[in-house]
Amino acid sequence: MGGRALATAAAAGVAIFVAGCGEESFKNDARPPVRLDLTGVISQDKVTVSPSRDLGAGPFAITIANQTEQRHTVKIEGGSTTQPAQPVDPGDTVTIKRTLDPGTYEVKAGSEQAVPKEIESATLTIGAERQDSNSDLMLP
Repeated sequence: MGGRALATAAAAGVAIFVAGCGEESFKNDARPPVRLDLTGVISQDKVTVSPSRDLGAGPFAITIANQTEQRHTVKIEGGSTTQPAQPVDPGDTVTIKRTLDPGTYEVKAGSEQAVPKEIESATLTIGAERQDSNSDLMLP
């Protein structure tokens, strides 16, 4: 009886080992670059975003504060980005999360009402893709 139980246990162990091996090759894609957080302000005459140049392509979170007394809409134009305008109330913020490819983008603020002077847009210059985040620790 002891020999039969040992043989059964050995066979089960081999079956588990073989099943756990799986395929020899597997897809091990690199993680995307770490998200960059940019900040911006809508003032009476222009939109500013910082930093706005020497940025590598990849995921971004752009938080923009409305420092005016009117409600505005904010959108990013350029490259392959087509996103609807997002509203931001006076004294409030809006965060736009996008992955941006290399190119030039404009961050525009508009108004639902006619204004005497258009608000100047901010320009973002996005360069080559940033390094992947495979070696970065403690990322979600």
